[in-house]
Amino acid sequence: MARLLSVNVGLPRDIAWKGRTVRTGIWKNPVRGRCRAGRLNLDGDGQGDLAGHGGEQRAAFVYQIESYRYWQERLKRTDFVHGQFGENFTVKGLSDDTVCIGDRYEIGSALFEVTQPRVTCYRVGIRTNEPQMPALLTSSGRPGFYFRVLREGEVGEDDDIVKVGEAKERMTVAEINALLYSPDHPRDRLEHALRIDALSPGWRWSFEALLQSRSTAAGGGNAGLAPATALHPVAPGFQPLVVAEIDQESADVVSLSMRHPDGQPLPASLPGQYVVLRLQPTGSGQPLFRSYSLSGPLSRERYRISVKVEPNGAAGTYLREHVRVGDVLDVSSPRGSFVLQSGERPVVLLSAGIGATPVLAMLHALAEARATRQVLWLHAARNRQHHPFAAEVRRLTLALTHGRSYVCYSRPGPRDRMGEDFDETGHLSRTVFDEVGIPREADIYLCGPTRFMADMKEALATLGVAPERIHVEIFNGSESMTPGVVGAATRTPHLPKDDANTGPLVSFARSGIAAHWKASAYQSILELAEVCDVPVRWSCRTGVCHNCESGLVSGAVAYEPEPLEKPAGGNLLICCSQPVRDVVIDL
Repeated sequence: MARLLSVNVGLPRDIAWKGRTVRTGIWKNPVRGRCRAGRLNLDGDGQGDLAGHGGEQRAAFVYQIESYRYWQERLKRTDFVHGQFGENFTVKGLSDDTVCIGDRYEIGSALFEVTQPRVTCYRVGIRTNEPQMPALLTSSGRPGFYFRVLREGEVGEDDDIVKVGEAKERMTVAEINALLYSPDHPRDRLEHALRIDALSPGWRWSFEALLQSRSTAAGGGNAGLAPATALHPVAPGFQPLVVAEIDQESADVVSLSMRHPDGQPLPASLPGQYVVLRLQPTGSGQPLFRSYSLSGPLSRERYRISVKVEPNGAAGTYLREHVRVGDVLDVSSPRGSFVLQSGERPVVLLSAGIGATPVLAMLHALAEARATRQVLWLHAARNRQHHPFAAEVRRLTLALTHGRSYVCYSRPGPRDRMGEDFDETGHLSRTVFDEVGIPREADIYLCGPTRFMADMKEALATLGVAPERIHVEIFNGSESMTPGVVGAATRTPHLPKDDANTGPLVSFARSGIAAHWKASAYQSILELAEVCDVPVRWSCRTGVCHNCESGLVSGAVAYEPEPLEKPAGGNLLICCSQPVRDVVIDL
């Protein structure tokens, strides 16, 4: 019979790691005597990162002594102690290749149900002093698993573990783990997994995404793991496009329309996507890479971008002062996941300044489709002189059955007319949202300066709009994800202190930073990005979780270590990749 060898708990603590402070609850120590298992936790236990650990579906983590022995032999280690892998229950028996999702066990006076395999992160590598451990746990088929608590009670060392029930659909922890993380995702096995009622919501979502990607022939990668920022991948590279038209939209915004020099069709785009331009302002030296949203209607004949010319902006100034109709620019295929979603829910297009560009493309798409959805255009500008696309927006809004617009000027000029040029003096706010009647069930598409977006997200939260309904586009970089890292200051991306003029050039297109790769200094592109303070996403740092998956705009990379499953074509995993030549990355 299976047996509980040790009950281990620990509260989050701050540790030093790679010059940062990480808050983690992975240090667990054996409990003397009995311990109460509650619905969300064991008494005396806690997690530093509640987004990835803990909660009802992950109330207790289970790891087997047989797996301890496996790792001791494989790693030639003799120093492991109970709780070393962050588990709450060190058990004898209950192997991952025999325990099934939905199995129920009595331990002491408590009742538990198996919900999912463990999702490993970098902190288990810290605890075991083995950086590759997240990948090793997953690839070995020995991840361990989580219990949820069906009946609260007390447990203790040497309790028998008695199986009292099982799910009708049988899939082991090891099978479920491999179905998500290995490159093989058979449709029948995905459908089988989704019939298991006890499977946790997060894993259910991943399998549904994999099933959907199979039905739409999504072209490689792991849709069950890839973050939203890595969806809609396209082939790397640039194509030469001819500037066909230049328009001055406002005092500081200029639009460029571009076409293929031979009239060939351009790669298709989705409303809200952007292209990356490769510019060579001086004719020598490093090129500039800039991302610009497509601001016009969907077209295979022309792309329109609209650029705000900042006083010290090298790319904007170059485009305005030196580029003329007939010039050729290097342009990537459209990319990005800030795209208009289909459906019948109301749509709110919320922007400030040049943030209007991606949502303007969405407005074009809605007008072209003669959408009957409620569409609300909310925009903030300084005044009429700095209000691009005003007439265009009015025309498109009038073409919609249920279209409205509302514009705020923060500093209207003496000739700006309320009720004609703008609707209110001041800023967009919760008060304005109440006045115009934003539907709480609407899909919100938000783009603008950083402070504006923070204020708008806060106002929308107080209005009761669900976070998943708020879609955000960030021009300069992206929202970072560094689980467990605390107290880290947010810095503007910059070159490394010791950047040398040798080695492949790694350009972070959204952040406007290009630094040279030094194999002696960095193990991965992620480490270079961190040195440059480029916003990044990561969790495992070993090619397992795909949280770091990003767009590869141009160039090629090698992997060390090899990820368990390669990303989609046109993407890369920055946590375990190294450039083999100059690369441009969508970060």
